Amino acid sequence: MAYWLMKTEPDECSIDDFAASPATTIRWDGVRNYQARNFIRDMEIGDRVFIYHSSCKKIGIAGVVEVTTPAYPDPTQFNPESPYYDPKSTQDKPRWDAIDLRFVSKFDNVLSLDKLKNLTALSENPLIRMGNRLSVIPFTESEWRGVSNLIK
Repeated sequence: MAYWLMKTEPDECSIDDFAASPATTIRWDGVRNYQARNFIRDMEIGDRVFIYHSSCKKIGIAGVVEVTTPAYPDPTQFNPESPYYDPKSTQDKPRWDAIDLRFVSKFDNVLSLDKLKNLTALSENPLIRMGNRLSVIPFTESEWRGVSNLIK
């Protein structure tokens, strides 16, 4: 099992959206950064993912979801009506991928970025580096455990 963090704006897709239908999967789409896309391609069924709320009042890790499918072509890249449409993408050569995720748990309180910055286990993680804009970030097992210990 691998570990990840995915950033989202809660008004677009939040941990509450996952919690509302815990048995249902939600497609994670719209990623338009090659490095983040490549991380999605590395994800496997059963991998655990922290959901990180950004661009909101309570910024931080809000809960956990799990990967339920391997990466597949993001259908929004082919839809001219979608804000994620990519005219350079074709059915034969898709450029972007999506992945399906399912609810695992919601934290009682969002783990704030300030709190995460003080966590020794994350000292090398890109999440706490200034200017990091990646929407998908890999976590080591020790980083995952360090964050998980904050919610116990």
